[in-house]
Parts: sequence; C-alpha cells; structure tokens
Amino acid sequence: MKNKMVKRISALVLSAFVLAGSPMAVCAMERSYTYNYDWWGDVQDSPDAYTVCGVYTSSDFGLDVNLKSPEGLYVSGNLVYICDTGNNRIVELERVSTEKFEVKRIIDSFKGDVENKTFSGPTDIAISEAGEFFIADKGNGRILKLDKDLNYIMQFDKPVDSTLDPAIGFLPNKIVIDTAGRVYCIATGINKGLIKYENDGVFSGFVGATKVAYDWMDYIWKKFATQEQRAQMESFVPTEYDNIYVDHEGFIYACAGSVEEDDLDNGTVDAIRKLNLMGNDILVRNGEWPVYGDLYWGEGGGYEGPSYFSDVTAFDNDIYVCLDRNRGRLFGYDDQGKMVFGFGGNGNLDGYFRKPIAIEHMGYDLMVLDSLDCSLTLFLPTEFGSLIYQAIDQFDDGDYDASGESWQKVMDLNGNYDLAYIGIGRSLLRQEKYREAMDYFELKYDAENYSKAYKQYRKEWVEEHIVAIVIIILALFLIPLSIGKVKEIKHEIDIADIFRT
Repeated sequence: MKNKMVKRISALVLSAFVLAGSPMAVCAMERSYTYNYDWWGDVQDSPDAYTVCGVYTSSDFGLDVNLKSPEGLYVSGNLVYICDTGNNRIVELERVSTEKFEVKRIIDSFKGDVENKTFSGPTDIAISEAGEFFIADKGNGRILKLDKDLNYIMQFDKPVDSTLDPAIGFLPNKIVIDTAGRVYCIATGINKGLIKYENDGVFSGFVGATKVAYDWMDYIWKKFATQEQRAQMESFVPTEYDNIYVDHEGFIYACAGSVEEDDLDNGTVDAIRKLNLMGNDILVRNGEWPVYGDLYWGEGGGYEGPSYFSDVTAFDNDIYVCLDRNRGRLFGYDDQGKMVFGFGGNGNLDGYFRKPIAIEHMGYDLMVLDSLDCSLTLFLPTEFGSLIYQAIDQFDDGDYDASGESWQKVMDLNGNYDLAYIGIGRSLLRQEKYREAMDYFELKYDAENYSKAYKQYRKEWVEEHIVAIVIIILALFLIPLSIGKVKEIKHEIDIADIFRT
C-alpha cells in the first residue's frame, strides 16, 4: 500500500508538469516512437516493437471506386474484409504475400428471397467457422446472416424488450459471433450492454452492461429534487460500448471508450473489459498501472484528455492490443494487465493516423484502418517484438529454459524493459531456481512473484537443512534440560553429603 501511494504521488507530480505544459515533460513523451512505463510510472524509451510494412489506399488495392469513410475491419485466415461504409459495400482482400493485397471480390449485394438485397452503411462484419457472413447493415437497421456464397439465410432485427424505448431505431454498429453461432451486438442508442441473439435469431437478453457512474452530490440532490427537476437532470445509466472482439477461447473483449479523470483517482477504470458467457468482467488487472493507455496527457495539438479505446484485438497468447483513437496510439497488454508496448501517434507520416477506427491482426502482424485517410496500415513485428512473443509462447508451451534465454535477448536490446526481468524470474521460478528468481523480481519490485519465489525457497531451504534444524531444536531443548538435571543431581548429592556429616 505504501509503495502504491509513493508511485501515485510521483505520478501526480509528473502529471502536473505535463498539464502545465512543461517542455521537459513534453520532450520526454515525444522523444521515442515506442515507449513503456516502468514501476514508478516514468516514460521509458523502447526499441520499436513494430515497424510499418506499408500504408495501403484504394489505388494500392486497385479499386475503381475509392474507399469512403470505412468503419469495419475483419480478418479471416489470409482474407481481409473492409466495411466501406460510405460506399455501401464490403471489400474482400486476399493477402498474397507479406506486403501485397489483392481484391478478391466486392460485396455490395446478396441473393435470396428478401426485398432489399443491398447494404446501407455496413459498419462491421464477422465470419463463422463454416464461412457464414454476419453483417451489421446499420442503415437498414438489421444484422444479416448469409452463407459463403452470399445467399440470404436470415436476419436479426431490433430486440423486443419492454425496457427499450419504442421510438429508438435499431442501428447495429458492431457485432461478433461465438463458436455456438450466438450473435453479440452493439447498437447505437442502446446502453444496456451487448444485445445477445441465439443462433436461431431469438433475442435472449442483454449481457455485460458497464458500471453506472454517478456523482454523489447529484445523487443526493435527486433525492430532494422535485419530479420536474429530476426530469431535467442527467440520468445515471450505463455507457455504451464502442467495440467488441471475440478471442480464440470465446471470451469477449469490449471497449468502454474513454475513462473519466474521477475514475482514475478512485481506481474504477475499466476502459477494456473481458466478458465471459455470463457477462462478467474477468479481465486480470495485476499491472502496476490500470489498463487505460497513457498515464499522462497534455492539451497540445488539439488533443486533450485520456486515451479513448475504440477497438481491441487479442492474440492467441492472450496479449491484447488496444487502439487509442484520441492520439492514434496502440497499446499492448499481457494476460496480467502489464503494458507490453505503446507506439503510434497522430499525423500524416507512415505509422501515424488521422482517425484510426479499427484494428485487427493476422498472426502477430497488426492492421489499422484509418477512417479519415481511407487507408490500411500494416505493421510487422521487429526483432524486439518477435523476441517478446517468442519468450511468451515458449513459456506457455512449458519450455521455461528457452523462454528465459529469449527474455535475456530482450533485455540485451532494452535493459530498462521490466517484463524481461519478470519474464526471466518466472522462467527461473518454474525451473525451481528460487533464489535466482527472487533477485530478478526484487529488481523490478514484483512483490507478488517475489513472495511466491521466497515461499518456495524457504520450503526448499528447510527441506535441505531439516536434519541440522532438528538437531539444533533438540539441542536447544535438551541442553538446558540436561543442565537442569545435572544441577538437580548435584544438589541432591550435596544434600546427602551434609546429612552424612
């Protein structure tokens, strides 16, 4: 608790410099493309985890009609789908090589026994394992289900629920599907959580509603206000999600958008949530800092306030990457909520964005869709980034010795990288080298893992010295007892000598 307080005070001091426009603080934040935060919350420069492979526009894809306000991005195998929202179509691309994409087909209509066979402002797409298409046809107020040949199967309409305002239209914005074919939807204007449909199209309720945020003074005032006054005051309701993503295990990552500064102070930050089938948030937050992007922010360049997570994608090793549309940055976190990297920014250079709207991954390659530039940026892992993923994968596969060696290579490239020290420590811990593991955990103030290593080291030390420990305990018990017994016998002998004399 004391350490947390010290770190919080140091963070607030640095934040004050940033908000005051301190040139030193600004330089510290802008001096590197890729960065991280250490245990104290200080910005640490880092080798780039990713490098820009290319920025692709309509001309690079060979499209006759330029992309217009694209909003959705989806990857399936080596196929990339872009929801060209402004042109009422979906562009299907095939990645034929590391750096090259080719248009496979343009999806602007479908077949079937339905009156309207065209799209109106499609905003998202998802594809099942069987190749079925699920499309958020926002302008037409429906979610379409098509087979792989684009034949109409069914559609999901506005849920029938007594708690919904009948005057609100159905505007599905983002969708995902799980392995059972259930559909989860974010709809504009509906803030009760994710809309859940069973695979037969039946609405089965809302899941994962965000926590209601309210001000205590407003809450107390409402208790004494008249009905007319309460009607004019803001209602305490859950906030809408911005985006969702289903990982390889079927868990749903949901972006709650921005966080308020009050949330940062009281520790109720949940900019990213990981929902199970019950809608409960199971995201692990064991990092030294909450999962909400930048710790400090200024108001220069027209950008202010905290990061705003508008999309998220997750690898099979449980590292998830969040897209900050406020400052155009990407933040990676591991399965414990520790920051892996942060990079990007706003601008017109390669690797920077004007209005990043969606993120996806193909393997460990990252793709970011820019809605304003109508472009797709492809990032490839660098040696530094590849070594991080390699070390994590080796640890997950149980090859702890190789994982430790990979983390050592990461440390050779960046001696300030906290996760490398912790990674080596965890590898040593699994190899039962507890004393060595304690040294690495101590260097990076990892109290939790240090305690685990110390507990095992203490147990091992006791087992190795149990004979000596027993002898010492017996000696401490028997020697005083023997001395006392000898004194007692001597005393009896002395008494007996007195009586004889």
